[in-house]
Amino acid sequence: MDPADGLIDHPHDVYRRLRDTAPVHRIAGTDGNPAWVVTRYQDVREALTNPRLSVDKRHAKEGNYQGFSLPPALDANLLNMEAPDHTRIRRLVVRAFTARRVEQLRAPVRETADRLLDALGPHGTTDLIASYAAPLPIAVICDLLGIPDRYRRDFRVWTDTLVAPDPSRPQDAKAAVVAMLGFFGELLADKREEPADDLLSDLIAVRDEGDRLSEDELMSLAFLILFAGYENTVQLIGNAVLALLQNPEQLDALRAEPTRIGAAVEEFHRFEGPALLAIRRFATEDMTIGGVTVPAGETVLLSLAAANRDSTRFPDPDRLDLSRDASGHLALGHGVHHCLGAPLARAETEIALTALLERFPELALADTDTSPRWRRSLRARGLLALPVSYSGKNF
Repeated sequence: MDPADGLIDHPHDVYRRLRDTAPVHRIAGTDGNPAWVVTRYQDVREALTNPRLSVDKRHAKEGNYQGFSLPPALDANLLNMEAPDHTRIRRLVVRAFTARRVEQLRAPVRETADRLLDALGPHGTTDLIASYAAPLPIAVICDLLGIPDRYRRDFRVWTDTLVAPDPSRPQDAKAAVVAMLGFFGELLADKREEPADDLLSDLIAVRDEGDRLSEDELMSLAFLILFAGYENTVQLIGNAVLALLQNPEQLDALRAEPTRIGAAVEEFHRFEGPALLAIRRFATEDMTIGGVTVPAGETVLLSLAAANRDSTRFPDPDRLDLSRDASGHLALGHGVHHCLGAPLARAETEIALTALLERFPELALADTDTSPRWRRSLRARGLLALPVSYSGKNF
């Protein structure tokens, strides 16, 4: 099966067929090399914690799909590591995303959301991705890391290029990587000269004083936090707003009971989470998944999106239901590689949706005759744009 055949525009239709007919299926990866895609909930959940499936590329057999190709200075990150290095580095940064720390960030996140909504005015039309869903998380993660405002627009361009590369312009992705290397090199040098009260300065201090992070680990960690902290949240906010506008009865229910926003965010994760696939894994030995033998060294892709629409775990899975108990969804992973920034992503999405719905009681798709245009990416499920019309309380 060609993974691009229907997966971008109709991923859930493709995954439904695979779950029903070939739940562990050999495909061609985005680079043309083979991989196995796993689609049933129980198989995916078990595989996420199976020690015989490693994210470490050293276990990959030549000629199999290996995912992103990044230089060592950006590749030495948590997505490519197992214990003990994964444990050591995760412990250094996890304190930035504790529930207590996230609670402290709620007020500034709401202030940023309100400022962005103020800029829209009391009524009109806008591309909600460009004006709200994208600038909010980039502002939050950059403030957390201590990245100056002047870099933020460039970083959005670089990440968009890497997540949804134009196959006719492969040089753009290479240029984005080179630009990011230069950016992080200069940024870390600046932080060494003038430390501040931010996460990057804290991580540099750990590396320079305790020598617990190599230079590549330090730069790769900064890259991962910034990249993932922005990319996943912007897509989740956009996907959630689209889901609400396409399901007005659910929007009405949330407006009637705004305190349900926490549970609603879990359902948004399940229904249309941004990650179609978990980070690729490699079989460290011959193993059986869902009754299929996967040889040692071959690549396994665990479909989080398919697992979250498996009717054996979530009844009527293709229906958005904000009253559903969506706990146990796999949108943020499971096990030791569970998303590090999950508490912050949840809080940002809750705040973004709450502020938007409070500000604009009249919110609708600007052109209901046009189907949503999804990004041409198998890595992240997100919208190119979300044109909406809006009107405030007093207009």
